[in-house]
Amino acid sequence: MGRDAIVVGAGIIGASIAWRLAQSGLHVTLLDSGRMGGEASWAGAGMLAPGGEVEQQSPWLDLALESLRLYPAFVGELEQETGLSIDFQQNGAVEVAMTSEEALDLEARSALLQKMGIPSRPIDPHEVELLTRDAAAAQFFPEDALVDPRDVMRALRAACGLRGVDLHEGVRVHRICAGSGQVRLETSAGPLDGARAVLAAGAWSGEIEVRAGSLPVNPPRAFPVRGHLLAYRLPPGSLLPLVRHGHTYLLQRAGGFTVAGTTSERVGFDRTVDPDAVAGIRTRAARLLPCLEPLEPCDVWVGFRPGIESDEPAIHRLEGLAVWLAYGHYRNGILLAPATAARIRVDMTSS
Repeated sequence: MGRDAIVVGAGIIGASIAWRLAQSGLHVTLLDSGRMGGEASWAGAGMLAPGGEVEQQSPWLDLALESLRLYPAFVGELEQETGLSIDFQQNGAVEVAMTSEEALDLEARSALLQKMGIPSRPIDPHEVELLTRDAAAAQFFPEDALVDPRDVMRALRAACGLRGVDLHEGVRVHRICAGSGQVRLETSAGPLDGARAVLAAGAWSGEIEVRAGSLPVNPPRAFPVRGHLLAYRLPPGSLLPLVRHGHTYLLQRAGGFTVAGTTSERVGFDRTVDPDAVAGIRTRAARLLPCLEPLEPCDVWVGFRPGIESDEPAIHRLEGLAVWLAYGHYRNGILLAPATAARIRVDMTSS
């Protein structure tokens, strides 16, 4: 059986695309140099909060809001197809201001976001259990949500298997050679031929050469942005909304696993855990939730967000070639997975 599509990268973006293409009747091969969902998708906190990321109207915001709207159905469909449960919570988010100046900025920013389709309302920060008593003001964003990306990846693995996706882990792709209606991938397991390819290898996308025949193509260059995260064990249900202050956030999964983050570091693929970065997150997190101050994190880890030199991810076909790009989602790969997969499916199946 010929391969209708080869998807390079089996994180949440690539796996979602593979699942959607297989639902459309395509014979799909899914490749990953490591294990499925083993990098940024495993490391991600799972915050689904467009309002915490934007300052102005943009195509990125439109995509983020579209994807947030798709999430309940996306999760429901995965659960129905696989019988697996996914921790998905729509409890909103509380953004905190710690000073009167921050409070004015938060009020102005919330008014701007309201005009862009992100509703919010002011609340008394003391309404949030465990939250610091030092907060000057707070804004509640009712549509923000969270999902456990590890649950999503387990379900996507099962869903792809049920749809006949041919998964190959531990296969590194070196080069994609493409024409208008066919591709050949040079891989560590030998050449693979197909009708189309999707490059969705996250931060590693920039390490894969793309050629149009013998000529090199230069898609947007991807690079890794390391982020530290840590976690605490708290009573389940003790932190129902997301909490954020600047680039610090806290979210709690259904079992009480509470994630705190994060950092953004351009250090290449360095997996070293930086004690100073961890200490900084602990200090900022404890300022928001004082109950964390005496606690030791139960887990500390790093992940590599896929950055590109653009304000929005690369989600499109390379002109004249049977290659689609789906990477560069930076901090929002988990959020943007449903909309990215939907757009690639529509574009590819209508081409």
